[in-house]
Amino acid sequence: MLGGNCSVASSRGVWKDIGRRPNVFGGMPYALYLPVSTRYSITTETGCDLAFCGCGAEDSHPPTLITPADTEVELRGGGNTTRQINKIMRPELHAHRLLVVEGYTPAGNWSSFSPRKHDTHNPPGEVDLEEIYYYRIDRPEGYAIQKLYTQDRRLDETITMKDGEMVLVPEGYHPVVAALG
Repeated sequence: MLGGNCSVASSRGVWKDIGRRPNVFGGMPYALYLPVSTRYSITTETGCDLAFCGCGAEDSHPPTLITPADTEVELRGGGNTTRQINKIMRPELHAHRLLVVEGYTPAGNWSSFSPRKHDTHNPPGEVDLEEIYYYRIDRPEGYAIQKLYTQDRRLDETITMKDGEMVLVPEGYHPVVAALG
C-alpha cells in the first residue's frame, strides 16, 4: 500500500482497515501477500493508493499481512550513495519468486551505485532477477535519472523518470540518481 487504508476480502481470508500512512513519504508500509489463484476484492472508505506486484508462480503459500513492524530497514552506501531500503516482501516470506522493496534515495544521491546487475545466478554475489522501478517523487518538479546498460552496450539507455512512472530492468546495470531539491 503506497498510501491510505483499505479492507480486503478474499477467498483466503479477510483483512480490515489496513494501512496507515498518507503516502510513501509518510511512514513505513503495509502490504498483503495473496497466493496464486486467490480471488479478492478491495474496498476503501477514505481512498488509497495501491501498487499491485506479481510474478509467475506455481507454489501456493499462506496469505500474509506485512505491517511496518515486519519491514526490515537497511541503510546502504555512504556519502552521496546513501539510501534507505525497506524490505517488504523478503525471501523468508516464501512468496515463490516475488520480492518487494521500497528504496528512498535522498535528493542528489545515487541508488544502485556502485552500478550492479542481476544477470547471473551466482549467489551470494549475484542472483538472476528482473526488476521494476516505480517512481514516487515528492515534489511536482522533481525527477530521477535511470541509466540502464549492459557491459557490451547492446542495452544503453538513459531515462528521465517522473512521479508515477515505471521502468523495467530486464538485465544489465541500473544506477539511479535523484535530482537535487
